[in-house]
Amino acid sequence: MPAAPDKAQGKPEPRGGEIALVLGAGGARGLSHILVIEALDELGLRPSLIAGSSIGAIVGAAYAAGLSGRELREHVLGSFRDRARVVAKLLDARVGKLADLVRGLGNPALIDGERLLDLFWPEAVPDRFEELAIPFSAIAADYHRHVEVVLNSGPLTPAVAASLAIPGLVRPVALGGHVLIDGGAIDPLPYERLLAPGRIVLAVDVSAPASAASEARIPGPMEAIVGASQILTRTLVQRMVERQPPDILIRAGLDGIGGLDFFKVKAILAAAEPVKDEVKRRLETAFARQG
Repeated sequence: MPAAPDKAQGKPEPRGGEIALVLGAGGARGLSHILVIEALDELGLRPSLIAGSSIGAIVGAAYAAGLSGRELREHVLGSFRDRARVVAKLLDARVGKLADLVRGLGNPALIDGERLLDLFWPEAVPDRFEELAIPFSAIAADYHRHVEVVLNSGPLTPAVAASLAIPGLVRPVALGGHVLIDGGAIDPLPYERLLAPGRIVLAVDVSAPASAASEARIPGPMEAIVGASQILTRTLVQRMVERQPPDILIRAGLDGIGGLDFFKVKAILAAAEPVKDEVKRRLETAFARQG
């Protein structure tokens, strides 16, 4: 698969250094990415590069397609307003049926990621990377080779479906000779390859911290699958940041939110509101240091 571009394509930022925006994995907490995009919109800034993993790939691709933060906010609020409608869409995107479980043929809850994106993505998102307004890369993991795969050309939907393919929840994607699963399994905050002189790498971590409360409750099967993914995501991000942090690291996401708590979209967005001021302040400081 082609690697992420090393140099930005497109117009330079109005105040000097170019910005690379990196949106991390984290399930429903990743709706907080929208607040970061709103902050960039309010500053009149547009990144020259975008990279995303899992939920970060979903939001990042929509932003790269040209949608504003306000449009993304309105879209997700509208999408998750009707619980029954959402459940119906999820059932429509399933790979298997309940009868398959009885017959030992597979997981009846497994979702086809491409169908899921077709159901929930804004219509403005194009079919191919080359049609995006901003260069964008989606990160996935090669299931058999145990390596990171950077997807930034060709069909967009299967690439992002691969990036969000949490094992046991979303079906792996066969693409370009690879069997691909969730990017969060190998690079949940893919900023390291984008670090470069003269570039400000703004990375948004939405991984879930450990719960402060001591709970004896045993999670259900689906909750355990997603929870294990979140533990892995947080651990990998912590190690990456300790080794080499990005230029700007923003931590966002409402504590106590599970990976599948998308129906709590209003609470997630409200809790992330202070992130906008932090993004603006950190970018102003970074520009001042450059110039």
